[in-house]
Amino acid sequence: MARTTDGNTALRTAMHAAGIGSNRALRDALERTGRSLGIPQYSVSMRQVARWLGPNPPWPRDEHQRVMVELLRMPLSQLGFGGQQAPSATGPAPVIPPAPRPAVPHAAQADGVQPETIGAAYAAITAAHRQMYWTVAPATLHRSVAEHATLGEALLGETSGVARRVLAAALSESLLLAARIEFFDLRQPIVADATLVRALHAAGAADDQLLGAAILAHAAFVPGWGGRREEMADRMRGARAYARRGGAPAEVHAWLDAVEAECLTRCQDVRGALSLLNHASDLLASAAAAVLPEWFTWFNPVRLAAFLGNTQLAAGHLPQARETLTDVLNGLGDSDGKQRVVVLADLAAVEARARRPEDACRHLEAALEQLRVTWYETGMERVREARALLTEWQDTAAVQAVDDRLYSWSATLSSLQR
Repeated sequence: MARTTDGNTALRTAMHAAGIGSNRALRDALERTGRSLGIPQYSVSMRQVARWLGPNPPWPRDEHQRVMVELLRMPLSQLGFGGQQAPSATGPAPVIPPAPRPAVPHAAQADGVQPETIGAAYAAITAAHRQMYWTVAPATLHRSVAEHATLGEALLGETSGVARRVLAAALSESLLLAARIEFFDLRQPIVADATLVRALHAAGAADDQLLGAAILAHAAFVPGWGGRREEMADRMRGARAYARRGGAPAEVHAWLDAVEAECLTRCQDVRGALSLLNHASDLLASAAAAVLPEWFTWFNPVRLAAFLGNTQLAAGHLPQARETLTDVLNGLGDSDGKQRVVVLADLAAVEARARRPEDACRHLEAALEQLRVTWYETGMERVREARALLTEWQDTAAVQAVDDRLYSWSATLSSLQR
């Protein structure tokens, strides 16, 4: 992102995506990271941090480059530093690097300016990818979405006005979709975190507050699922601030409650999670009719109930969890294959904990059959977790039948290759 008189907005955006909300917090985080990397007597002054965040940031010294790249998971060229010297730090490159500009532009666009229709044309492909998410194999779709995002990043500097905002919003959605695939379908949280930073850059270019809220909430899943509660909570505060500024409808606020509830469940705070889920349910019950963003396709009352059933399971409320999850299973549509796997696996875990192994195996068989049709790594993780609860009955025919499917040649190879 280019430097502006408003300061280094690229670095500031990457900070916020990493849950770093102030100059002092950045300094402290850099010093912790430097110590973790074993750099002797590593320190950063507040004056230096202010210069990096200013309108004309100087290139950091070698040791600062290394630490900054490690902390923010972005190359220096995407953190607002450029044009003064080549970076010498080595760090993780983004999974989908921006495509280089062609040496000789197309004759029709030799001046590098795109037509006013480019934003709408790009957004149409983004919308098609959105529909494909529920049915196309994740690895296959990810390749297409990644290439589309690379194209969008290359085009963004060649547009202006309304076309640029339309393009930036569609690019942000494409990067969010790529991150969703990376996190939920392929279980690559570090990769997804870096992609979400890029998505937030694009949302900022579009000045789309609701997309910003969605991106930061998805970013909260990364530390939340890893048990890093404070980092998750900071990202959720950011998501709620964006949602408030964007005038989000009740459904979006309910989804934010559900996201934080799932993270709290994984952080062993089921009481807090249940309180948030009750609040989300009240929001949906009293919600007035509203126009939702077209990209907001991952949440509805049935999905909220799925969050609730998982939290009831974690709390040990087995009868309630069984009833909730059974209702969810009956309410899922034909295109909800990925969610179906998760719910079936959670039902299997309910029955395993209730010491009903045959019922647990029945649900696991159904989940594995759905995975054969619609792969979902998060769903497979839930299947494995439920299977681990059946160790006591592993010599029974029912459990062995599950293992025969779980560890078949095709299933094992597919798991290793994904």
